[in-house]
Amino acid sequence: MKIRIKGDSIRFRLTQTEVKELSENGKIYDSTNFGNLKFSYGVTLNKNINNLSVRFENNGIILEMPDATGKSWYANDIITFDNVLKTSQENDLYLLLEKDFTCLDNTIEDQSDNYPNPKLA
Repeated sequence: MKIRIKGDSIRFRLTQTEVKELSENGKIYDSTNFGNLKFSYGVTLNKNINNLSVRFENNGIILEMPDATGKSWYANDIITFDNVLKTSQENDLYLLLEKDFTCLDNTIEDQSDNYPNPKLA
């Protein structure tokens, strides 16, 4: 799982195995250690929402996805889900969740579990 944060935008990218785990188990998590602090992030399914939502708690970001949508995601061809969330400070926070494709250029990153890039077909 990869996250990219830029300004008021958060993007999560999941590999094939991660999408399958999310669909089957309802959650996927990862973390990065900063010495004594751990930054955690993940995606969970939530039966009480209709669009992507996000929580920031305990030094972590949890992206929430509607339960029915998430359960069927692994078995369908939908690539991307997004939502613009109004924050309490009257700002918009753009949320994006997508399947991770292999890169078009060379990279040292392990991409063996990424989705095949349709532009390489």
